[in-house]
Amino acid sequence: MILEEQRFLHEDLERLEQAISDRVSDEPKQIRERLARDHQISGFLNRIQDQSSRLLGIYKDADGARAREIQSIGTGEPLDEFYKQLAEIKAFHQKYPNETFENLERAYKRKAPTDGDIIASEIDNMFTGEEAYGRFLDLTQAHEAYLNLPGIKRLTYLQYLETFDVFTPPQCPIKRADKTTDQYFKYVGQLSAYLEDFLRRTRPLEDLDSIFADLDKKFDKAWNAMEVPGWGISQGPPKENTSDTPAIWCRECEKEFNNENVYKNHLSGRKHLKASEAQKLQSGINPTTEEELTRNKLVSAQRTKERAIASRENRIRTLSEALQQERAATRVNVERRQGQTERERQQELDQLYAEAAEPYAQGLDDNSDSDGEEKVYNPLKLPLAWDGKPIPFWLYKLHGLGVEFSCEICGNFVYMGRRAFDKHFNEARHIYGLKCLGITNTTLFREITGIDDALKLWNKIQNDKKKEKTSTDNVVQMEDAEGNVMPEKVYYDLQKQGLL
Repeated sequence: MILEEQRFLHEDLERLEQAISDRVSDEPKQIRERLARDHQISGFLNRIQDQSSRLLGIYKDADGARAREIQSIGTGEPLDEFYKQLAEIKAFHQKYPNETFENLERAYKRKAPTDGDIIASEIDNMFTGEEAYGRFLDLTQAHEAYLNLPGIKRLTYLQYLETFDVFTPPQCPIKRADKTTDQYFKYVGQLSAYLEDFLRRTRPLEDLDSIFADLDKKFDKAWNAMEVPGWGISQGPPKENTSDTPAIWCRECEKEFNNENVYKNHLSGRKHLKASEAQKLQSGINPTTEEELTRNKLVSAQRTKERAIASRENRIRTLSEALQQERAATRVNVERRQGQTERERQQELDQLYAEAAEPYAQGLDDNSDSDGEEKVYNPLKLPLAWDGKPIPFWLYKLHGLGVEFSCEICGNFVYMGRRAFDKHFNEARHIYGLKCLGITNTTLFREITGIDDALKLWNKIQNDKKKEKTSTDNVVQMEDAEGNVMPEKVYYDLQKQGLL
């Protein structure tokens, strides 16, 4: 039955190619449908690789079974071989009567929502609500792990999105000695694994394994040349008594001294001597004593751990560059959601799920109501009510929805109806237009839509405020016999009353 298996594999490969061609020819409109299509194509490509490897194994014919089967068919009686294989097939199905038949045409056919065979998409369980089907990054867990690191400055989530891929000073406050802790190693490993997994989920058709292998080769080359940022032997240039800042930089201890005498005393300290010896061992100086050999082993183990941490940092930097578009969209989304209420966030989430379920609902509606559905007759282009039908014409005239009100401050935007026009004075568009004109007190500019009128009124208000201020500053002061100073009006009032 080797030839039958060979024929089956060829048929499977052709149907897989046709299935991929059918899916590539159609470009989905929603990101959820596009991701589902890409992941399905990725599964087809993996199956093509597996089936092709099996087919190559049959053609190689290492055990000679295929050659023997061809020889038995060509030399013997054809009908005898046919009845022999038929008896084997009948015996197999008698032994396994409930064996299912794999229909390749149905297996790779695109399933419409109306087919009745609805399979829960893996895309819904693949992304969190914050990621919105791969449009945004969800680094909340990484942000919490970063805040728990020792010796760091607390950052907001928005600030963390700006600097999570920066591991060198002064943006990164974590020193090199603190980076070798298990907590920091777990943090960078978690962040690197998330970014890699996010890239695999959002770009399933890219050859990411070869990209990561090439990235590791470049890192190995940079590590051997001591060119990895933040992990060289000497950290930063020495700051030796410049004209602007008279500070002295210690390369071994990564510390700055403002006083030369303090720096000289530091050179003979135990911490500096230990750091200096470690740097000499890292630079390749041959040890001479047993104590130096022991220290060299410790430094080698430390260097191995540093290499693992630096590799993860390098991968985070590279992956963040590849995800620049998602990163920028995440920052905008976080800023927007910070200004929303809990109810608005819930409405947005419900709308996202409704859009995800829309293709299925639309397919059911098209299948059930395609015959009896009537088009909405709306020649006057009236607004639609809650039931999807145009509102009555008398209601349209009652609310004055046919009257247009334009506002020059809003960029000549046209509002239909008096109600929408009155409401727009408190909306963000009109307030933003007034602020662009330099007007801060927007409550006094109701019913004003022209730019010239708004500027004239604002200038008049400013002039009135200046006149009022100058009049209060130039008030006449009066003094009574006892030396009490008071305004002129108060003085005359008290004098009329005989109180002076």
